[in-house]
Amino acid sequence: MKKALIFYGGWNGHEPELVSARFQRLLEKNGYAVDRYDNMECLADREKLLEYDLLVSAVTMSELPRDYEKNISFAVSRGVGLAGCHGGMCDSFRKSVEWQFITGGQWVSHPGGDGITYKVNVHHGSSPITEGLSDFEVTSEHYYLHIDPAIEVLASTRFPLVNYYHAANKPVDMPVAWTKYWGLGRVFYCSLGHHDDVFDNSPTAEVLMERGMLWAGDGKQFAAQNDLDPAVFDNMAKMY
Repeated sequence: MKKALIFYGGWNGHEPELVSARFQRLLEKNGYAVDRYDNMECLADREKLLEYDLLVSAVTMSELPRDYEKNISFAVSRGVGLAGCHGGMCDSFRKSVEWQFITGGQWVSHPGGDGITYKVNVHHGSSPITEGLSDFEVTSEHYYLHIDPAIEVLASTRFPLVNYYHAANKPVDMPVAWTKYWGLGRVFYCSLGHHDDVFDNSPTAEVLMERGMLWAGDGKQFAAQNDLDPAVFDNMAKMY
């Protein structure tokens, strides 16, 4: 049986308890054993993290101790997946630049605040995560992020919709969901999920999250089945 670790907390406005409970239900539905904690002390034991197939973050605007950051980095590099949504993953730790490097992006603004109705354009290509999904509408915060150019974009949205200072620039397509790798680990992020009911009001958003978590959680097994050696990254990692 695959195992997942969900850790949640931070700003209550993002409903971390409700969102993390939803993710637990989705994973258990797919046969996972899930440990869910309302603190980050579960990140203190690096060897324990290696026992999991997937880590799920639902923490917003907090601080990540450097040793916890290093433990996550190492575990993911060895094939443990990492997934999360909205500020629970890409506005978790503003001072932790390696966390931002791992996850692939960092929130910087949501022009207009909550209640913006916008279209999410689903991208189809090599990823099974978006197979059969159609474009859909969301009414929520419209997340503007600074992103890693290495990400594989699975869904995007068009900016600007609100006349803020960024409107002086040309229109841009901002990623909404993406995947990337950190060593042998698979990383999935979706910017939707300001409140838990976003996933009820826009069901395709929940499908994206479910598929994305499962994809990320398959990385460790894939590496083992294909004899991929995680130690190949260790010499480089020692530089940091």
